Amino acid sequence: MGGVLAIDYGDKKCGFAATDALHIAREPLGMLRYEGREELLLAHLEKLVSERDVALLLVGRPVNMDGRPGARAAVVAAFAARLRARFPALEVCEWDERLTTKEAESRLRELGRKGREIRAERDSWSALVLLDDWLRSH
Repeated sequence: MGGVLAIDYGDKKCGFAATDALHIAREPLGMLRYEGREELLLAHLEKLVSERDVALLLVGRPVNMDGRPGARAAVVAAFAARLRARFPALEVCEWDERLTTKEAESRLRELGRKGREIRAERDSWSALVLLDDWLRSH
């Protein structure tokens, strides 16, 4: 089976979350502010992949509420293509990320986080929500 590494992809920062090879344990892995320097982002991904048993990279795909691709969908698809080229041994999957940020913020509030704490953890928790949704569907 192999683990899954979820990526909440943004122009300047990305959030990450992962599951173990059996898809039992899940954890947010923090956020990387890379300010558009993709080599920094890819080096960080290589480190995360090397530390885990990863078989699949799961990338959040922006989708409008009506199901049509969002404004950034082409940017994310191009990023996913670059991941496929950089990590040919891994499967790369794009997954609907609708409402992941809202759900992440809700979960963080339930844990007692407030304001600045929520903003600091939102990206990695959005990746965690994306991962949870993908796992439920599989």
